[in-house]
Amino acid sequence: MTKKMANKKSALKENEGISAPEITSNSAISKIKESRKHKKSTDTLVSAILNENITALSQAITLVESKNTKHLEQAHAIIKACLPHANQSIRIGITGVPGVGKSTFIEAFGTYLTSIGKKVAVLAVDPSSSLTKGSILGDKTRMEDLVKDKNAFIRPSPSGTSLGGVARKTRESIILCEAAGFDTIIIETVGVGQSETAVHSMVDFFLLLKLAGAGDELQGIKRGIIEMADAIAINKADGDNTMRAKLAKVEFNRALHMYPVKSSTWQPKVVTCSAIENQGIQDLYTMISDYLKLTVDNNYFYSKRNEQNKFWLIQTIEEQLKSDFFDNTDIKTALNKQLKLIEANKTTPFVAAEYLLGLGSTK
Repeated sequence: MTKKMANKKSALKENEGISAPEITSNSAISKIKESRKHKKSTDTLVSAILNENITALSQAITLVESKNTKHLEQAHAIIKACLPHANQSIRIGITGVPGVGKSTFIEAFGTYLTSIGKKVAVLAVDPSSSLTKGSILGDKTRMEDLVKDKNAFIRPSPSGTSLGGVARKTRESIILCEAAGFDTIIIETVGVGQSETAVHSMVDFFLLLKLAGAGDELQGIKRGIIEMADAIAINKADGDNTMRAKLAKVEFNRALHMYPVKSSTWQPKVVTCSAIENQGIQDLYTMISDYLKLTVDNNYFYSKRNEQNKFWLIQTIEEQLKSDFFDNTDIKTALNKQLKLIEANKTTPFVAAEYLLGLGSTK
């Protein structure tokens, strides 16, 4: 470059910019952008769910199941927007001990429902290890045909440590599935512990699957589970097991008649079925339809849902209080000290609990 060129002024000139006022600091701008981005993605997801987009539904349920605070805030916004479009489905709970054939049954039952024009969502609560926190999440593998059905949606969720092994956010997932146009929601539980109680508290019809010839007849005659069941289905009633299934049906029918009439005025029934041979599935659906007609006509259907909503309000408050208590840093420290005192036999669990609860109430 020559000296003459170096001294020549360029026609291009960069003026000094105006500095941003304090009120629009980088932090504030970042928050505004994040807020706009958040709102857009929430609106987009809600719109897609209402248009029956399965991908959006899956993404929303993932947000619901997340423990991330921002994800939960967005999930709550999505649920609130979807709520007016929910509550238009029939909710069916299905439980039974491991090995009773729940997945095979649900696939046969779900396939029948889609064949008669129903849209079916299966919320399968997958068992989680209390030690490793891992879960199998194999329901999509076990329901090979149903998972390919365009009118079916299968969502396995790890049960975690929530009430009775039921997925922590199953209730919210039901709302999202209903908003996405699914008119039949099937909730499968792991069938152990208190899972039956939890599932019963969120469904309209509760089906208990049993096996014949497996010592299950006497196990089934327990006041709690019998009182909850709206019907008992003896599964795998095929081949050499057909006669045993018929005998088990008689035994369970006798047991059911020992109990007082339900508030719904419905008399629980026992049926036999074979998911593999696709026998008894249609009869079972007819029975469920009869139950729904009866309970809608006598208003039990709606009163039960109202009671369930009250139950889950209290349950949610209890779980939140428990979570807030144990997540408190001071409580964690004090808890470790009290545990050591208990080990040293210097206090009792009851005194320690009273101390910790007192400490928590002051926080």
